[in-house]
Amino acid sequence: MAYKITDACISCGACQPECPVEAIKEGADKYEIDADLCIECGACEGACPVGAPQAE
Repeated sequence: MAYKITDACISCGACQPECPVEAIKEGADKYEIDADLCIECGACEGACPVGAPQAE
């Protein structure tokens, strides 16, 4: 399953440049991951200071 960004997201943007397939975009309230593009590498999870990206 793809990663999803939880409500813990503080919109810092640390995850976005770490995504090798550019699946992360800034949303209205938080960053969002396009599940169709996500390759489940976990790079976003490692970059996030609050652990918002989680595997579904």
